[in-house]
Amino acid sequence: MERTIRVKDKDFRTFIKADVIDAAIQKVADTINLDTVTENPVFLVVLNGAFMFAADLLKKVTVNCSITFIKLASYSGTRSTDTVKELIGLNEDLTGRSVIIVEDIIDTGNTLNVLMDLLKSHGVGKIRIATLLFKPKAFQGDFNIDYVGLEIPNDFIVGYGLDYDGFARNLPDIYKIVE
Repeated sequence: MERTIRVKDKDFRTFIKADVIDAAIQKVADTINLDTVTENPVFLVVLNGAFMFAADLLKKVTVNCSITFIKLASYSGTRSTDTVKELIGLNEDLTGRSVIIVEDIIDTGNTLNVLMDLLKSHGVGKIRIATLLFKPKAFQGDFNIDYVGLEIPNDFIVGYGLDYDGFARNLPDIYKIVE
């Protein structure tokens, strides 16, 4: 059932239900399990947005792995900025390791460009990217996204870890802004 919610000063309507999200996560996990069976990858979770996706994804990942976190910021209100700030940095040695970056959403790709440069400077081995949501029409990166849960249009969305000025991350479904 579609519903409309109010977050701060904006209205949003149901866009992706929790069961669709779960099926997309299972698809990503199944592919990661096949691809990395011999690698013992490090999952590098980009906070804050990817926390829900990462928690559900890693419950479905069956390979030996470790998990670490980094906190980057590139949004102000409903718009992506051209500046990416590293708020909490890498705190462990990833030299030579296979790393899977876990993102909630990839739109322009600016955040990932910065993160990939950072990882390369730390001498990581193979870098892969897993995202729940991908906006191909907004994407400006020149790198491969290895695991995509769902492709979506270039709309502003909230819920399931995604926020509007810090609000609505806790919603189990994803909502699209009503223009």
